[in-house]
Amino acid sequence: MESTKLNCWEYQGCGRGPGGPRSANGGRCPASTEESLDGANGGANGGRACWVVEGTLCDGRLSGPYEEKIHVCRKCSFYARVQIEETLTLEPEEELVDRIRAAR
Repeated sequence: MESTKLNCWEYQGCGRGPGGPRSANGGRCPASTEESLDGANGGANGGRACWVVEGTLCDGRLSGPYEEKIHVCRKCSFYARVQIEETLTLEPEEELVDRIRAAR
């Protein structure tokens, strides 16, 4: 049986993903709405590339841009999970950042 690839909001249980209890009235996580990353590492929008999305909640705080937050993300158990699950197909961080910038 194949394991389910979780998006960050599902893994973290933050309630800020699509239809989550905290998603109403602008409470949706930016990773869940970052359409330029849809499909990245097998996720919905930025759900499996949250470490390159600005404005996500990390360690209970609002994160900054990739360059400022990646050191925290590399210690995250979800980041580690995606790295393992996508060992052969992991999209390079620089390419993910470029996808976001190209969409702006």
